[in-house]
Amino acid sequence: MSVPAFKEISAKISDLKCCVLIPTYNNDKTLKRVVDDVLCYTSNVIIVNDGSTDNTELILKDYSHLIQIHFSKNKGKGLALRAGFKKAQKEGFSYAITIDSDGQHFAADIPVFIAELIKYKKVLLIGARNMAQDSVPKNSSFGNKFSNFWFWVETGNKLSDTQSGFRLYPLKTLNKIKFYTTKFEFEIEAIVRLSWRGIHVKNVPIEVLYSEDRVSHFRPYKDFIRISILNTWLVLVAFIYIKPRDIILKIKRKGVKRFFVENLLHSADSPRKKALSIALGIFIGTSPFWGFHGILALTLAAALKLNKVIAFAFSNISIPPMIPVIIYTSYELGVWMLGTEEMSFDMDNIMANLKLLKNIREYLVGSFILGILSSFILGSVSYIFLKLREKQ
Repeated sequence: MSVPAFKEISAKISDLKCCVLIPTYNNDKTLKRVVDDVLCYTSNVIIVNDGSTDNTELILKDYSHLIQIHFSKNKGKGLALRAGFKKAQKEGFSYAITIDSDGQHFAADIPVFIAELIKYKKVLLIGARNMAQDSVPKNSSFGNKFSNFWFWVETGNKLSDTQSGFRLYPLKTLNKIKFYTTKFEFEIEAIVRLSWRGIHVKNVPIEVLYSEDRVSHFRPYKDFIRISILNTWLVLVAFIYIKPRDIILKIKRKGVKRFFVENLLHSADSPRKKALSIALGIFIGTSPFWGFHGILALTLAAALKLNKVIAFAFSNISIPPMIPVIIYTSYELGVWMLGTEEMSFDMDNIMANLKLLKNIREYLVGSFILGILSSFILGSVSYIFLKLREKQ
């Protein structure tokens, strides 16, 4: 790189308060090349030596002018990155570009991250590798597709590469989060939880090289199990808390009227899909699965490829004023269907009347009948209304 070009990109990196973070563990064959390549673009470099037992410490003596963190024992990539992020913010940086020390990434792509950062300030950038090229290991390609799918389930956002270690992180938001993972799975936890915080996660194109000198410390079985456990936890949190929270916040922000106009009437979905989403929400909302209506509506809507927002909104038919009506109607339908003797009680105090437990069979049967009838009727009415509106 020419001197003027170096000065220009280096100035942009400094103006944006950005640094390059290099975590390394036993990559002495490629570490020097990676560091030298990065220094062609910026001197804002932080190196984290994660307890290497090879010649890493000896190599890093030649870079004493750079910020370095040394672990006495190997702690895992996640902890190495987290230590680097905290140090970077302490040094006054707002963003950190992470690059692996195994030589698979090219520092020449750093300007790509900087160009995107200038456009989007509140962003997390992930380098998208060409996973179709011959040099990419098959297990890496499969693992990436696996990770991409779960990221979509957990956040609703689609990416072409979620596993690349070449990234740009916003430090202010990142360092506010309490993370639980310590190894390779940290990079998945980070992008999901930053997305939940409203950070835009975006891919940028990068080059990649899987050379013979490259040493990977990813353990296919152990790390895959750790990642699977993490994704299980993230999916549960997403459906139980994050997705319902986002819909409720959207309703509050827009107001109920505007929310339904924009998300129901003006949605790009077909009248059939909207009506089926309403029917699903109504059915779930009248079902006896109290406390799980939201997660059931979101899960089934996703599985059936229906509108999750509409299904979730209508599943909230079981709001406090409606609860006695739903329970009473379900019970009456159950008694009628099963032909059992009706229990005498006041509808006004149904919630406190423990006698209902003796007739739980009638209630359960009736609640499913009510769900089927109400979802069919309201779904059909909604379809007719939406179809007429579409024609208008």
